[in-house]
Amino acid sequence: ILETSPGVAEVTFVEKEPAERHTIISWEQKNSCILPEDLKNFYLMTDGFQMTWSVKTDDTPMPLGSMVINSISQLCRLGGSSMYTLPNAPTLADLEDDTDEEGNGDKPEKPHFDSRSLIFELDPCNGNGKVCLVYKHAEPVVSPDTEIWFLDRALYWHFLTKTFTAYYRLLITHLGLPQWQYAFTSYGVSPQAKQWFNMYKPITINTALLSEEADSFVNKLDPNKVFKSKNKTPVLKKKPPSQPAGSQKSHTSMTSTKTSSLAGNTSRK
Repeated sequence: ILETSPGVAEVTFVEKEPAERHTIISWEQKNSCILPEDLKNFYLMTDGFQMTWSVKTDDTPMPLGSMVINSISQLCRLGGSSMYTLPNAPTLADLEDDTDEEGNGDKPEKPHFDSRSLIFELDPCNGNGKVCLVYKHAEPVVSPDTEIWFLDRALYWHFLTKTFTAYYRLLITHLGLPQWQYAFTSYGVSPQAKQWFNMYKPITINTALLSEEADSFVNKLDPNKVFKSKNKTPVLKKKPPSQPAGSQKSHTSMTSTKTSSLAGNTSRK
């Protein structure tokens, strides 16, 4: 699909060898958790995933799409260490607030940066955020139930899918377009990313996100109303210029002589 799309160039797929089973087992022992079955089978087929593509602008390829799933060795825990090497340096766990709203109704409970959750980075999203594999219940024993969440640059959580397989399908169908994960947030993708979305529409059922509320930001102008003044001034018909009295008299005398001459002609006949 990408190679046949207009303007697309340099579609690159990096083939990777399957991860060895003992590597997966050592990862699980190191992090004291068990990988979900679908993600484990994925790593047994290929140790990560990487596909990129570019578009031609003025005959110069510009990198645009990127689909990445970290290898098992790069599936690192998020917020596990201090940001700096200084003692008592702040961590992501310091962002936790007891007043955070818990999941209610249709909204699932958000992950926690502290020890209540285990978070591993699946996709760095080219610096636009992070797609994470989340074990939401890590105390007292890590629950095997996992979910896929998106952590934006403002460190807010957005739920994506319940399983890795569902996320993998989303990744493929959105063609790795920049910031596509923001389509599943309350504030949506940026105007620049939306332009790319309109050019290379994702193969998803969420195409309504492209037209969506953007209409409310468009200044709709009706040219008929814009160029129509509210208070119309009545158009006055121009009267023929009034002729002076002398000219009127000469005109009447000319007409009377014409009529008299016509009467004489008829009488002579």
